[in-house]
Amino acid sequence: MVEMKFLGMDFSCALGSLSNGEFPEKDCLLPLISKLLGYCIVAASTTVKLPQILKILKHSSVRGLSVVSFELEVIGYTIALAYCLHKGLPFSAYGELAFLLIQVAPTILAGQIDPLLFEALYNKSTGELSLLTSLMNFGGSMVRVFTSVQEKAPMSVILGYVIGIMTNGAILSQIIIYQKPPAKKEKKAD
Repeated sequence: MVEMKFLGMDFSCALGSLSNGEFPEKDCLLPLISKLLGYCIVAASTTVKLPQILKILKHSSVRGLSVVSFELEVIGYTIALAYCLHKGLPFSAYGELAFLLIQVAPTILAGQIDPLLFEALYNKSTGELSLLTSLMNFGGSMVRVFTSVQEKAPMSVILGYVIGIMTNGAILSQIIIYQKPPAKKEKKAD
């Protein structure tokens, strides 16, 4: 059998099974799916914050966003990235952390966000939170639990993604429950 490896993914056993008219075995297929999903998460992470940024620009508002949450993201991503690098995990298991840091850290580190804008009290409003960004974060955490188990990542990494499912799920639930539909524009009379 010809060895077919690309980006740490071994396609030879899956292609070998398929060429023989057989469905690949679980031990062959799950690691391949895990790697593919891992790289999909890394690719999607390059633009995961874009819907949020576009919504802020469109409405010229950061209502509903928290500077503390952005700061915690930077800290969490930094620690998780350092840990994954220290453990020698494959890039497909953590690559999105680098891209997420690139998208979040500059705003926080540059001090461009006025903390007074983030002091709104709980008011059953999701403000300018992006449904798409939150959905991608939630889905990414779910996929990461699977890929981390497949990559035999330490339990602390897996638990971090489980916590991510819960926190991202809470935010997503609030957006679904509280987000107001866009205001309808009135037609001008001729």
